[in-house]
Amino acid sequence: MSTKITKIETFRVPPRWLFVRVETDDGLVGWGEGTLEGHTEAIEGAFEDLRERFIGWDSNKIEEIWQKAYRQRFYRGGPVLMSALSGLDIALWDIKGKRLNVPVYELLGGRIRDRVQVYGWIGGDRPSNVQSAAAERVKQGFTAVKMNATESIGWIDSASKLKDTVERLRLVKETGIDAGLDFHGRLHKGMAKQLAKLLEPHEPLFIEEPLLPENVDGFKHLYAQTTVPIATGERLYTRWDVKRYLEDGSIDIIQPDIAHAGGISETKKIAMLAEAYDVAVAPHCPLGPIALAASLHIDLTSINFSIQEMSIGMHYNKLANGGKFDLLSYVNDPQVFDINNGYIEAFTKPGLGIDVNEELVRKLSKDEKAWRNPQFVGPDGGIREW
Repeated sequence: MSTKITKIETFRVPPRWLFVRVETDDGLVGWGEGTLEGHTEAIEGAFEDLRERFIGWDSNKIEEIWQKAYRQRFYRGGPVLMSALSGLDIALWDIKGKRLNVPVYELLGGRIRDRVQVYGWIGGDRPSNVQSAAAERVKQGFTAVKMNATESIGWIDSASKLKDTVERLRLVKETGIDAGLDFHGRLHKGMAKQLAKLLEPHEPLFIEEPLLPENVDGFKHLYAQTTVPIATGERLYTRWDVKRYLEDGSIDIIQPDIAHAGGISETKKIAMLAEAYDVAVAPHCPLGPIALAASLHIDLTSINFSIQEMSIGMHYNKLANGGKFDLLSYVNDPQVFDINNGYIEAFTKPGLGIDVNEELVRKLSKDEKAWRNPQFVGPDGGIREW
């Protein structure tokens, strides 16, 4: 039976996602996601190269395609090339699962749990109603949430901003829900060490990106100063990027984003590598349903899995399109993402386990503009980290 790739397409869809559709000559279609927030055109350009190279290839050869895409253009890694490769890789796993009539997790060794714990987002970049938002998440079935730790902040800034963060965490935990805090790389080490210390008595689930990922030594120093679990990984794109953090013993949770970190193939390898260092995996995914579905297959097959991010009702989704399009908008079977007591049940359908509404995707992609992230500046006009 012929299984050649005949078509590779990309689609911009609101609020800010890039979907990938791969078709084979035996009539199968696989869906991937190669979203790289703020860099849509760059990913689309990278797909011009992937089309040239892999149309006509045997779609079953996922590992060979991955390795050739990664290694044979000499320059490798980084957010753009890896996000494009992610979209292609996820779609190929979807196709293989459909061809063999099994969920992708069966191709990864079989699932080792029946359901996956998830968390939702509360609050925006300048949150003021986090307690009511947390209570609403409880009603939706969540047992854990994540929120931004601070608004834009100076290199060394007023301690009052840190006290506001602590108060928001206290209010959220009063609702009985666990909460992680995303520092978003906004703080530099002089402020990050202060905030980590202030948060300790309130026991956050984790602190995410307490420093910019390029500050590897800073993570090691911060790790020695706090008992709060430290997480990072959304801006690490390969197992080689992750390796230094694991060797340094400077994190407790690795958060690869399956749409940036080489798709299912590489994310699974990152999870396995982290297991050898007693580090948990909690995939980053403030993205669309395809990326979430792919992440869930990693979660179901990884012994060191901790908790999964999902974007339903996320503030970025609401701001980008008035809340009209969200996580469930593009799937014909949204019940697969139902949340019960904080968990999503394992999929049973073949491939990724979701049915993408192709008609809607094609319709909305025709006029969709590339998304741009907010840009923060301080009162002096200087650039601050978003």
